[in-house]
Formats: sequence, C-alpha cells, structure tokens
Amino acid sequence: MAIPTTMHAVQLTGHGGFEKLEYRTDIPVPTPGPEEVLIKVSACGINNTDINTRVGWYSKAVTTATNAGGAAGFADANADDGGWSGALEFPRIQGADCCGTIVAVGSAANAERIGQRVLVRALQDKYDPERPFECITFGSECDGGFAQYALAKQSEAYRVHSDWSDAELASIPCAYSTAENMLHRIHLGAERVLITGASGGVGSAAIQLAKRRGAEVIALAAAAKHEAVRALGADQVLERDADLIAALGADSLDVVLDLVAGAGWPVLPDLLKRGGRYATAGAIAGPIVDFDVRTLYLKDLTFYGSTYQDEAVFGNLIDYIERQEIRPVVAQTYPLAEIVQAQTDFLAKQFTGKLVLIPPQDD
Repeated sequence: MAIPTTMHAVQLTGHGGFEKLEYRTDIPVPTPGPEEVLIKVSACGINNTDINTRVGWYSKAVTTATNAGGAAGFADANADDGGWSGALEFPRIQGADCCGTIVAVGSAANAERIGQRVLVRALQDKYDPERPFECITFGSECDGGFAQYALAKQSEAYRVHSDWSDAELASIPCAYSTAENMLHRIHLGAERVLITGASGGVGSAAIQLAKRRGAEVIALAAAAKHEAVRALGADQVLERDADLIAALGADSLDVVLDLVAGAGWPVLPDLLKRGGRYATAGAIAGPIVDFDVRTLYLKDLTFYGSTYQDEAVFGNLIDYIERQEIRPVVAQTYPLAEIVQAQTDFLAKQFTGKLVLIPPQDD
C-alpha cells in the first residue's frame, strides 16, 4: 500500500483543559527507525491515564479527584512532574491502546511482519539493569495511537490472531494489562476479592481476569451498572457507598484490587483478613487518604503498587484473546476528531467497559 506523507492526529500541546487537544491533518507520518515498525492504526481506546496526563493530575501538587480538573485542567499542576513518570515533552500524540496493521519496517526489522495485525504493549520496559522498575507508557513518553499511523519497537508490537473487531482489540492493551498485572503481582488464586471501580475499563477487565483464576469476585459499582457488571462475571455487586463492613464483614477478604482510593478508602484494610493483600493501580476518586498504620502491621497486610509490568503480562493477554478466555465490552466508538466528546463522556462515567477512538481509514 502507498503510505502518505502526512496524517490526521491529535496532539497534546501541554497540560490543561480540552483546549490542549489539537486535531490536525498535516502531521508528518513518522519513519521507522532500524528496530521499529510503522503501524496503520485501526482503533485506539481511551484510558484514565490519557486524561490524567492531559490535566497534569500526576503532579504531587494535585490532591483531588481526576474529575475535578478533567475538563479544564488543574491550575496548580507542575509541568516538571505532570506526567506519570515526570515531565513530558510536548507536543505529544497520546493513546496507549493501539490496534492496527504493520505497513512498513525499519532497516533491522523483519520485513515479513508487514501485514500483521498487532497490539502494542502499553507499558514497556526500559531494560535498565540499574533501575529495574523503569518503564515507559506508549502515548506518554513516546507518541502513541491517537493518529492514523504510529511507530513501535518491533518487539513491542504483538501479533494477534482473532476475529474480534478492531475496537474490541483496542480495549485490551492498557486496561487489561493493568488488571492482569495486579493479579500477576499478587498471585491471585481461587480467593475472595473485592474490586473497586468495577464498571470501568480496568475494573471490568479485572472481573474477567479474576474469574478465569477461579476467584470469588465482589464488585463495587453504581446501581445503574449492576446488571452489566454481573454480566461480566461478578458474583456479588454492591453500591459504591455501601456499608462494606455490614455487607461483607470485617476480616472477610483475601484481596482488594483498588482503582479508586478517595474518601471511601479507609474501610478497605479493615475488610482484609490477617495476611491479606491490597493492590492499587489508580486513585481516580482522590490520591490522599486517611490510614491507621497499625492496621497494616497488626494484621500483617501486604500492599502492592502496580505499574511496572513483567513481559509475561502482555503475552498472557494475547494468549487469553486467542483462546477466547476473555472478551472486552466496548461501550461506544467515536471518530478520532471527536476526542473531546469522547473524553467528556469518559469523565461522566455513564458507561460500562471501554470508549474507543477510530482514526480515518482512507489511504
């Protein structure tokens, strides 16, 4: 196929509100380096990290929920720590959830890969033995999939054999790898687990991934989403503001997978059994919580932060897809040009599953 010289893409021009998202039709199509592949993007999902990065929520100066600055940004955010791993370079093409087809390769890459349908690993290892937990996010420390074409290291573009739609495949890389990483990190088995934020992209993924491990899943979600969350496999669904001690009992859970934090957080350690495990990969309701440290040490709890991902995590997901062991829920798709509307709907949280952007497919 003929590869154009320019493309449609959304550039993030700085931290702030929706005005920082600039849809352009004249961005040069990138040229792959020696070990890179050029991907024609067919779909790209939306994630919390896209909005967190745009508004500068990762800055330690910001202490409130994502939604508080989701539309206009945070005036107190600092650019030097506004990205999840520090300062970002602008302009940046975001989009961690890239599904597409390889259309060109660099001089040291395998030309036989042209034509392969691929997913790009969202969290990528820096392979620095001196700093083993260092990683980059596709669409944050490098340009991502909110464009017609994107570059990726050939080692990070995973071929996938599936009859799923492009939008379904584009629901996997960030949300499902985040959820799988939490379960991988804590070695979840056939245990009793509570998942907060269960109707979102990561939460809905965590339900399916926990169930395939034989876990009993209790999910927290708004009442209007209970039916959809049960359909994902949750054994029990409770209101987000429910009295969890009354509903479940103190010391009743093996594991808590938390994506929310915020004002409701303090009860979570009380729900864990002695020796229980808590894992978090998000704090959309607010990153600052009250915590009695005595609960941590007197109950011998283990807390896990979960960002860096072993290589096995993404490979696992490709296997699950190809064995039809999971299936994402796509709530809605939007043309790439409607990214502001898509992010507005994302912030409103009136959906279950994933919202996905579709770039123009004209050659």
